[in-house]
Amino acid sequence: METHSKHFGNKEHILNYTCQFYQLSRPSKVGAVMALIRECQPASYDEWKQWYFQNAHTAGRVPVKLSEQSLTELGERLYEKLQQFVIPSWQQTFRELTLQDCIDYIYNLTINRTYDGYLREKSVVTGALAALFPSLAFEESDPHTDHAGDIDYLVHVGSHALGLQVKPVTANANFGGFSLSECMKASFDAFTQRYGGKVFVIYSQRGEIANTEVIAQMKAEVERLEALAQ
Repeated sequence: METHSKHFGNKEHILNYTCQFYQLSRPSKVGAVMALIRECQPASYDEWKQWYFQNAHTAGRVPVKLSEQSLTELGERLYEKLQQFVIPSWQQTFRELTLQDCIDYIYNLTINRTYDGYLREKSVVTGALAALFPSLAFEESDPHTDHAGDIDYLVHVGSHALGLQVKPVTANANFGGFSLSECMKASFDAFTQRYGGKVFVIYSQRGEIANTEVIAQMKAEVERLEALAQ
């Protein structure tokens, strides 16, 4: 398949971090791009590009028409944030890093965070969600399947299933701004093709579901899958 994405090499990490941190690719800045392209159903890259600049508006109470100049201004803002805040902060962090920091980080990542994540999953899934959906079976994802790592639990609805990924709110202070990587998008899509159901990201805060709106979305998906079985 032909691709049009530009590769930024080692710059990709810092550009992605800064863009996400300052929310420069949010719908409030560039519009709901996936919804836009699905509405467009373009037959070519040029058709999509032209349609975007003709129809895209920022999401919000007062939508603003987007243009090539709008994207240029966002790029300029990204550069300013990098130069003024991100690069100086990272340079200071690099100077302060020690061998003990690295040892402690690996230990914490392997032992402490794994245990915290295990407790978080149990509290949210086998506690809160199991109580909300008592007729459904929650199964831990098989670590040997293609979607392992991106799907934590399967929720069986007849012969179909929907997927769950459980994340701490601290993974993103504004969980509404969570952005899937291309790899995760592909994994989620592959899950849906195989099991029929959507994948939901659940944010946990102190053992409770933080993004409570996901409950209604899950209920709607369960009803859809149940209807398919009839």
